[in-house]
Amino acid sequence: MEKNIVLLPGDGIGPEVVGQAVRVLEAAASAAGASLNFTERLLGGCSIDRFGTAMTDETLADCQKADAVLLGAVGGPKWDDPQAKVRPEQGLLGLRKGLSVFANLRPVRVHPALVSASPLKPERLAGVDLIVVRELTGGLYFGQPKGRQMVDGHEQAVDTLVYTDEEIRRVVRLAFRFAQQRRKKVTSVDKANVLESSRLWRKVAVEVAAEFPDVALEHMLVDTASMRLVSSPAAIDVLVTENMFGDILTDEASVLAGSMGMLPSASLGEGGAGLYEPIHGSAPDIAGKGIANPLGTILSTALLLRYSLNLPEAAARIEAAVDRVISDGLRTVDLGGSLSSKQMTDEVLARLN
Repeated sequence: MEKNIVLLPGDGIGPEVVGQAVRVLEAAASAAGASLNFTERLLGGCSIDRFGTAMTDETLADCQKADAVLLGAVGGPKWDDPQAKVRPEQGLLGLRKGLSVFANLRPVRVHPALVSASPLKPERLAGVDLIVVRELTGGLYFGQPKGRQMVDGHEQAVDTLVYTDEEIRRVVRLAFRFAQQRRKKVTSVDKANVLESSRLWRKVAVEVAAEFPDVALEHMLVDTASMRLVSSPAAIDVLVTENMFGDILTDEASVLAGSMGMLPSASLGEGGAGLYEPIHGSAPDIAGKGIANPLGTILSTALLLRYSLNLPEAAARIEAAVDRVISDGLRTVDLGGSLSSKQMTDEVLARLN
């Protein structure tokens, strides 16, 4: 089996963690009898510097033809001007839209050996194993009209929150399918007491729930959900929500695992190339030092193997190797240890083999 993977290392620590993760991906895929062809392209700030745009048409075309895309991180102080017409994040948003990946999956599992790394009390972390399913291509980030104008002598900014019933249905339905394979509970997060889009979201969630009689559905306002994520996270199985709420809640959920460097993500659509990336940013303060935690990116390659290449056993081997590394007390700097990115990856490979 031969598969084509596009690598988008991006900015900051992105090239470092992607480079290490590819070592693990190649080893796991090879052991499963798969041959991977890698193509590297620019995305984000590095693409702006080279081409004047955060993503070229050629890069998007390559990603659309690939079996999967592995991304590092985009952005950094060099391009951090909110007034700039071209920003690194435009490449990421355009890539998601161009690949039609409408659902972002962020699994959050607290390893027993890392409980002390989280700011939460240990008793609140017991049994935490949840997935956040975030709608990725609709809502405020993409709604039109959008922009600024002068009204009665004052500058006015407009962002439009738009969802169709089908956009909601497809991501909620995916959340229910995941719940069927887990603890059979979906928490749908909205702001139905205020927003008309959330009232539609809640209506559609009820309709989808009727298709899955074996899965329980609960509705939760986003402000309540933000509290529950830190007060009783173990009660959540699959949480599904719209784009901006999901953007915020997934970053909040990352503190449960002790470090953003630990968490992977997968962005999926109806077939086509999936997009895989760690949830952390470009971390420009440590870029080039070789100390970034590669585990979030390595675990993202496990999701790539599972969802895009249909190699669940190879994915499970990577996840088990990472578990053993953590259980054996090995740590990068963000977790209070001293291992470099390469040394941590070497340890994962030793346990993978």
